[in-house]
Amino acid sequence: MLFLSTVINYVDRQTLSVLARTIQDDLGMSDLAYSKVVQAFLLAYAISYLVSGRVTDWLGTRVSMTCFIVWWSAANMLTGLSRSAFSLGAFRFLLGVGEPGNYTAAPKALSEWFTAKERGLAYGVYTAGATIGATIAPPLIAFLATSYGWRSAFILTGALGLVWVVPWWWLYRRPEEHPRITREELGVVPPPAGPEVAAQSEWGRWRPLLARRETWLILLVRLLTDPVWYFYLFWFPKYLQDARGLSLIEVGRVAWVVYFAADIGSVLGGWASGRLIRRGVPAVASRRRVMTAAACLLPLSPLVAYAPSAGTAILVAAVAAFAHLTFQAAGGALVVDLYPSRSVATAFGIIAAGSGLGGMISTNVVGRLVTAYSYTPVFVLMGLLHPLALLLLWRVREARTT
Repeated sequence: MLFLSTVINYVDRQTLSVLARTIQDDLGMSDLAYSKVVQAFLLAYAISYLVSGRVTDWLGTRVSMTCFIVWWSAANMLTGLSRSAFSLGAFRFLLGVGEPGNYTAAPKALSEWFTAKERGLAYGVYTAGATIGATIAPPLIAFLATSYGWRSAFILTGALGLVWVVPWWWLYRRPEEHPRITREELGVVPPPAGPEVAAQSEWGRWRPLLARRETWLILLVRLLTDPVWYFYLFWFPKYLQDARGLSLIEVGRVAWVVYFAADIGSVLGGWASGRLIRRGVPAVASRRRVMTAAACLLPLSPLVAYAPSAGTAILVAAVAAFAHLTFQAAGGALVVDLYPSRSVATAFGIIAAGSGLGGMISTNVVGRLVTAYSYTPVFVLMGLLHPLALLLLWRVREARTT
């Protein structure tokens, strides 16, 4: 179910980027105006991460996920009503309010159901839903837009989330509350998290998380590295049309390769770090090793701009997307390793706010670079961010507080 929710999350998110050129032409938007629409989404995304993590820990996984997906599905459907750059930005802002909840509720579910040896692969599998969503989005959205119009594409993809809610509400429970789990099975899942202290103030819940150096280190790692993924999500389909001369139909036929490579990286990142743990490597060290290996591939990114053909550029971009999602899957499992189940969603929200902030800043930079120069300096910048982040990552400690 988490895998499917993440697929839907990314299909909804990618609908705009796949249709960017079509919508720009229809609404008379410049590249800089498009970048501001993306920034509106990312501004809401960054702010909402802080709130959605706390909401998830407060309401619990089942209720919070239901609320989040209903909200963002409705926002995506409303995007089809856009009549100007302003209304388009407003509806994408609403989408950004709801979408982070998927990434605070899902880690909480992992902390409730999976042990350290298992959660890396589990994180990779549900995170692969993001790249599966990004993989199927170009051909699916191109088909819907050419068959029914770009506005219908938003309405039809948004409706998927409303369908998903029904089996989720019926199926999901915590292990100790699940009617079909046996006593023996309860012995192999993490023990229930201790209850929050009723008299504890709101600041008392946030303070231990904000006081940990790991929180700020991993937040900065996300701030530096996640702009690479946002670029491939929001700008790469546009790059293929603007710089490589591909049509919307051609983008739908070939862009999936990049996101399919990211699928493989997502599962590999979780599986490889879990395998190291089974061999006796401490959890944090195993995640760091996988992330370091992946980061060493990202300096290849500038080769996308210098590739002699669109096909070669797509292959190099696929390597970069593969490496980033390997890095991200191991990094997500790292957060679940470091924080107790009762506060992991809040911790994830704080850390992921760095992701939204980094994406918001980088989108403005990308828009200005593309408008004033070309995509070449953007790809050069994307090759530098992960090596810089390693300087922070290797300062993260093994210890876990409760």
